[in-house]
Amino acid sequence: MNAIFNRRSIRKYTKQEISEDSIELLLKAAMAAPSAGNQQPWHFIVITDKEILYEIPKFHPYSQMLRDAACAIVVCGDLVLETNKGFWVQDCSAATENILIEATDLGLGAVWLGVYPDKDRVKPVQNLLELPETVIPLSIIAVGYPTDTKTPTDRFNAKRIHRDKW
Repeated sequence: MNAIFNRRSIRKYTKQEISEDSIELLLKAAMAAPSAGNQQPWHFIVITDKEILYEIPKFHPYSQMLRDAACAIVVCGDLVLETNKGFWVQDCSAATENILIEATDLGLGAVWLGVYPDKDRVKPVQNLLELPETVIPLSIIAVGYPTDTKTPTDRFNAKRIHRDKW
């Protein structure tokens, strides 16, 4: 539970690079996520090229931290692989959250940047990364070694819990 409760959105990073072993662990965590009917309709694009990381903030207004990130992982849903129509968003969201939790467990900082369903973000990401039309970017995760630490936040709210009925 420590990684879950300690996970925070981290937007400031050191210059330290992330090892390929750590990147592979992030991707293994992503692919361990549940998916509807075990369809696993995802693809992941790991971006370490600084030129690409600098392009994204030109069209994604909340992605300035990518300029300092060691890498980014773009989580995409592949409509061709989707056997349970409409569930790719949930599947890729679960994969995104697993990356965030694993990043925390590895001592990395990360933040989820929403792409889908914003057409002004989806199309530019597809173009920049040369994605097929049937591959939809759901999220971009900025990853790096954090410059500082954030304390865990207790978000438990008993008023949001209902039993049996509303």
